[in-house]
Amino acid sequence: MAELHSEPTLHTALLQFIFPFSIKAEVDEELIESLQKDGFTRFFLENKELEHAYYGENHCVSHEKMERSYLPFAAHVLFPREKDRDSFRRFSRVSDLLCGLQMPFQTVPFRVLSTDVFLCPFELGFLTVRVAIEEENLPFSMVLEFADRFRNLEDVSVQDEHTFIHCHKKSFARVEDFVFRHLAAGLEPYLDPAETNGNYFETLPFFVDERMLVQAFYGVNLPEDEEEISVEMLYRASQVDGLTIDGSPYMSASDPDYIKQYTREHCYSRWGPDTYYMTNEQTFCCVSRAKPEIAAGLISQMYGEYYYGMLLSIFHKIVLLKLANLHSRLRINHDNDEIENLIFLINKFSAKFYFLELISQSQGREIFFQLRKVYGNDALFDEVKMTLNDLFQYQDKFQAKRRDTLLMVLTVFTVISGIYGMNQVIEDLKGQIDWSKMLEYSAFEYLALFLTFSGITVSVGLTLREIWNGIRSRRKKRHYTRD
Repeated sequence: MAELHSEPTLHTALLQFIFPFSIKAEVDEELIESLQKDGFTRFFLENKELEHAYYGENHCVSHEKMERSYLPFAAHVLFPREKDRDSFRRFSRVSDLLCGLQMPFQTVPFRVLSTDVFLCPFELGFLTVRVAIEEENLPFSMVLEFADRFRNLEDVSVQDEHTFIHCHKKSFARVEDFVFRHLAAGLEPYLDPAETNGNYFETLPFFVDERMLVQAFYGVNLPEDEEEISVEMLYRASQVDGLTIDGSPYMSASDPDYIKQYTREHCYSRWGPDTYYMTNEQTFCCVSRAKPEIAAGLISQMYGEYYYGMLLSIFHKIVLLKLANLHSRLRINHDNDEIENLIFLINKFSAKFYFLELISQSQGREIFFQLRKVYGNDALFDEVKMTLNDLFQYQDKFQAKRRDTLLMVLTVFTVISGIYGMNQVIEDLKGQIDWSKMLEYSAFEYLALFLTFSGITVSVGLTLREIWNGIRSRRKKRHYTRD
C-alpha cells in the first residue's frame, strides 16, 4: 500500500449522485404527469428564479453563463425552449431534507438539497440526487467513504450491509430504498426492466453497474505539513477510496509510479496547484484549496455547465452502447425491419446529438474532451459508424437480391400468363363471363386460367405488402422523431 500523507479535512463537500436509467416505451407523458404531481417542476433556462432554487442557500447557477458555455446546436438539446422530445427535459424538486448516513465508524449528517429527473431521447433518463455534507472539517477519507457508501444502490459489501440512512424518523437499509421509495417514489414503475434481462444479480435497469456516478466538489483544508494537494489525494478522489473495514484510510493501488501515471492521465490541471479536476468512468470531481470567493465560482460551474457536460458525455456513451447492443442482437437474415430502424437511429444520433465541438469556452471544451476520452466515446462512435457502413452494404445487397427475385417472378408471370391468357382464355373473360365454358377447357386452358388469376393475385398481394410496409415504416419514424 502506498504511503498516505496526514489526513486533510474538507470545509465544503458537495456531491451529485447520478443514476442513468431506461424508460419504458410510450410512457413519457404519463411519467411527466406523475412527476409534476409529485412536486417536480419543469426546468426552463429562461426562468431565472430557478438560479437559486436547487443548490442550497449559499450557491447559485447562472443560466446565462450556462447557455453561453454551449454552442447553439448543443444548447438547443440541453436547454430546450419548448417541450421537445428530442432534448434533455429536466424536472427538479427542492428536497431540503436533513438526513444522516450511519456507517460502522461514524454517522455523517447530510442534506439532500434537491432531486433532478431528466427525460432524454432514445428512451433514456437520469436521476440526480444533490447532497451537501453538513459537518465541517470532516476528514477527507470519511467524505470519500460517505460517497462510496451512498453511490451503492444495493448492498454489495460488508460496509454496505452495516450502512443505514436515517431521515425524518425513517430508516432505510439500502440506498435504493431511500432513492426510489422516498426521494423519487413515483419513478420506479416507469423504469424499463428489459435492459437487465439475462443478468443474474442486477435488479435495476442500469447500464454500467449497480452504483451511481459521482460528481463532487471537495474544498480542502491542507495539513500544516503539506503545501500542495498530493497525488494520492487526487487518485483517491477519482477512485472514491474511503476507509478500510477497520476504519483506516484506504487506497486501491500501492505502486507510486502507477498512481502518478494514472493521475496524470485522468487529471485536468490547468488551475494547479490550487485546483484539479479528476475524471474516470464513475466519478468527476473537483479538488480545490481555493479561497471561498473563488470556490463559489467553481461550485457554480460544477452545478451548471460541467454538470450538463457530464450528463451529455454519459448520454453519448449509453446511446452508443445501446446501438451496439441492438446490432449484436440482430438476426441478420431475418430482422430486416430492425436493420432499417437501426440505420435510422444511428443517423439520427450522429446528426442531432454527437458533435466534436459542443462547448464554446476553452476550459470547458478541454474538460469535455477529457470526459469523452475517459468514456471512450470516440472509439465507440467509430465502431458504430463502421456498423452503419456494414448495415448499408448489407441492405443494398439484400434489396438488390429482393428486387432481382421480384423482377424474375413478375417477369415469369407476365410472360407466361400473358402468352397463355392472351391466346387461350382472354376472350372468355371479357364482358359477361360464361362460367359454363370453363367446363370444356383443355388442360392447357386450365393452366392459362390458373396463371392469369395467380398473376393478378401475386401483383395485388405485392402491392398491398409494399403499402403496408410503407405505412409501418412511417409510423416507426414518427415514434422516434415526434416532439
